[in-house]
Amino acid sequence: MSKILVTGGTGYIGSHTVVELHNAGFKVVIVDDLSNSDIKILDQIEKIIGSKPEFHQFDLCDEAKVKSFAAEQTDISGIIHFAASKAVGESVQNPLKYYRNNFFSLINLLNSFNKTNFVFSSSCTVYGQPDSLPVTESAAVKRAESPYGNTKQIAEEILVETAAVTPDLNVIALRYFNPVGAHKTALLGELPNGVPANLVPFITQSAIGKRGPIVVHGNDYNTPDGSAIRDYIHVVDLAKAHVAAVKRLASGEAESNYEVFNLGTGKGSTVLEIINAFESSTGEKLNYQIGPRREGDIEQIYGDVTKSKEVLKWQTELDLNEMMRSAWEWEKYIKANPF
Repeated sequence: MSKILVTGGTGYIGSHTVVELHNAGFKVVIVDDLSNSDIKILDQIEKIIGSKPEFHQFDLCDEAKVKSFAAEQTDISGIIHFAASKAVGESVQNPLKYYRNNFFSLINLLNSFNKTNFVFSSSCTVYGQPDSLPVTESAAVKRAESPYGNTKQIAEEILVETAAVTPDLNVIALRYFNPVGAHKTALLGELPNGVPANLVPFITQSAIGKRGPIVVHGNDYNTPDGSAIRDYIHVVDLAKAHVAAVKRLASGEAESNYEVFNLGTGKGSTVLEIINAFESSTGEKLNYQIGPRREGDIEQIYGDVTKSKEVLKWQTELDLNEMMRSAWEWEKYIKANPF
């Protein structure tokens, strides 16, 4: 049984990926400093898979600790690196925190585990507002709109350049679009700290009475209903893509020791379509209002996922209604079982 290190494994995408790795027959070890997650997530994972994964709590920016950990974990065959600070707005206010956390952790891992298969959690933010849609992996990387987006761009550059001179390092960077939804058991889901920066958790918190009205930021974009378009992907589909990436690296099928894949549904949905999908799939009526455009927001983006289907042998299975339904079930679970 191959052992996979999942950094940030108690986070939103990380915890779902731990479950899918287990389902695929992998052994998992988690490292997380719990700065943006909760230790109780381990109990939730155990309820789903029947066992609690090996867990280590420390900061990956601590070089000595990472080296010591790597020396002990000699049987790790692959790494999925989620651990990073991830809020766009916070990154603008506190850029040094983002450059420290997101670069030091990556560099320490590469220095300590330089003979490994490495799956990197990247983002469609590297594309900015693309010149044409759907955006492909070969599209130009635009100047980042935030320090968070810049860390993803530079991290990819670090990986490209390191892989070029490290024959035993094999990397897949996964550029995802907008992960939403929750596990079908309602035992795992998105658990944002404070006011959610993302649309769907704000919708569910508004619907349950935790937040006020939803603000649709702009209805004058050049889109079918005037609201901005994004490519939303169910978090379980996203987690399964990480398993596919681990398997591809382990099989030796990669065409080079650095590959990039878009992860999305391949189609865009407007903000108002998301609101309508939530209402129709849950029966809940939402209170929303139209507000001005939000600075830094791009008009529309959705991905070309042909490469992921043909090369990674992965595609999404869960639709927008299931994304909304599962997110709502998770929100109700959290209200009844607060963390």
